[in-house]
Amino acid sequence: MTIEVALGAILPQQVSWYILGPLLGAITIGFFRVMNQPLGASGAYAHTRNLILRTGYKTTWRVWYFVGLAVGGFIVTQILQDSQGFRKGFDAFSNAAPLWLVIPSIFIGGILIGYGAKLGGGCTSGHGICGTAQRSRSSIAATATFMTSALATTGAIRLISGGKL
Repeated sequence: MTIEVALGAILPQQVSWYILGPLLGAITIGFFRVMNQPLGASGAYAHTRNLILRTGYKTTWRVWYFVGLAVGGFIVTQILQDSQGFRKGFDAFSNAAPLWLVIPSIFIGGILIGYGAKLGGGCTSGHGICGTAQRSRSSIAATATFMTSALATTGAIRLISGGKL
């Protein structure tokens, strides 16, 4: 038995939303109850940045959480999945535009997302999962805005592309 076959039984391609959604909610609430801190990605990034620059407030577990996100993503996409060669992660964009246009677009998008997370006091997942679990009014308003914008944008793209997405 190859490692890919063994891991395929452990790590399916996609787990149903009705399993992962409640599990993520339980982990978020449980973590907040035990640690009395939210489990957000942009907060982990900020603490890692503070550690590297030796400035500001930093919590060691958040740094390890940030490192774990990157290392875990690399392990799953490059080692555990049955793929040939190094995966760049731009495969979904191959039909949309040439790679020389996709890479700078993603880079600029990442900068805008980081700026928005800083301006908004957290990232979309932080507000949507952690903030709403804490019943934060600003997080509930932010999540409603994110979801409304996402639905409107998806609808517009489908309309423009003739429903090919």
